[in-house]
Amino acid sequence: MIVADLKSYPAMKDSGVPWLGEVPEHWEVRRIRNVAEMRVSNVDKHTKDDELPVRLCNYVDVYKNDRIRVRMSFMRATATSDEIERFRLMSGDVLITKDSEAWNDIGVPALVEEAADDLICGYHLALLRPFHDRLYGDYLFRALQSTSLSYQFHVEANGVTRYGLSHAAIKAIWLPLPPLKEQADIVRVLDHADRRIGRYIRAKQTLIKLLEEQKQAIIHRAVTRGLNPNVRLKPSGVEWLGDVPEHWEVERLGRIAMVFNGTTPSRMEPAYWLGGTIPWLSSGKVNDYVVETPSELVTERALRECSMSIVPKGAVIIGLVGQGKTRAKAAILGINTCINQNLAAIISLNGLTGTYLHHFLTGFYKTLREFGRGGNQEALNCEIVVNWRVSVPPGDEQRIICNYLGGALAGLRKAEQRMGQEISLLREYRTRLIADVVTGKLDVREAAARLLDEAEDETEVLSDAEEGTAQDLDTAVEQADA
Repeated sequence: MIVADLKSYPAMKDSGVPWLGEVPEHWEVRRIRNVAEMRVSNVDKHTKDDELPVRLCNYVDVYKNDRIRVRMSFMRATATSDEIERFRLMSGDVLITKDSEAWNDIGVPALVEEAADDLICGYHLALLRPFHDRLYGDYLFRALQSTSLSYQFHVEANGVTRYGLSHAAIKAIWLPLPPLKEQADIVRVLDHADRRIGRYIRAKQTLIKLLEEQKQAIIHRAVTRGLNPNVRLKPSGVEWLGDVPEHWEVERLGRIAMVFNGTTPSRMEPAYWLGGTIPWLSSGKVNDYVVETPSELVTERALRECSMSIVPKGAVIIGLVGQGKTRAKAAILGINTCINQNLAAIISLNGLTGTYLHHFLTGFYKTLREFGRGGNQEALNCEIVVNWRVSVPPGDEQRIICNYLGGALAGLRKAEQRMGQEISLLREYRTRLIADVVTGKLDVREAAARLLDEAEDETEVLSDAEEGTAQDLDTAVEQADA
């Protein structure tokens, strides 16, 4: 990678800003109000008959996308002609999230790469329009991505349950300001590095998806056919389950397990329910294969007054809500704990082991996801879980299947963890690189000149990443089969 040999600037000076420290001698440091115009939209999501139709670029569009392009799916709304004129997006504008429920979601930037006459800035965003004789929009975007500048937003964010930035706070943010040519050099090098890092991350993510599919196939076969390839089968009576071994039972989960919701204390003051000794889990914990650490520790008073139940070690928890990874995802408990209302606890009874049930739910995770109210809604509930059908082998066979799956999945799970760690390291590297470059810790001028002279072989970069993915997948499968 061309950025590997970046060096420091030969001459530095004190920036006059404590958190920034020294900057290159020829750079300036200016507040945003000196180099960009700020506009804060008041256009909401309503449609009015006496206004003109527009497309709104909203909070989520900025939060989830680094770049704003006209082909994205935007909300339809209306605005007055004055509002359209004032808040119409232009190429080179930078949008930032101005209000959020979390302090660290404040100041997230997106660069407007493409504009349209009907595309305008929506509510909860600030629009920054650079003065083009002093600042390029793509450099401002990269600068606002850096931890050094985002720290200023986080410090200035006000609120308790919802956080926001005042107009004055946004305008007062300090910005390291290189000459325009150097701003272009910085953008060129960071875009080059970002493309390459992004390809490697996508390759690792593809591998994780393939490993997940491999795990699902192994589990699915074991919990619907067992380990004897010659076993006689019978119809299960459940369309999505298919045939099962003749000597297995198919039971409604409520007949062989106890299912109940968790609770979040109704009094949310941290002093009331946090800082105790009782483990408590939020829904994100279902992404752990075995849960051994709590999300929080709650007080005995909260346990008693809110009737929070202790779920025993060895039970299974399942996520009830969420479009992401939590709905229908299951984990097995390695600790005694309370759970929140977005989780259901399943305590096995009548010959069903928790480990086997965990495998079964994992194998049919995608199927169970679609049993939320309305088919594709975001929520399951205890009634759905209670009526879920489970193929149940005899106790001895459950233990044999679980032992087999424990070995068969170990290599795949280890490979997934390794890929996840590598993705985290790549993202950390990208974050650190951006911060070091836009604050003048690394000199990119020579690297930018080389990028102009050398045509990057994009195909080679991609094929290298794909080749590494294929090799990693082969290794993981070999470990699982060993």
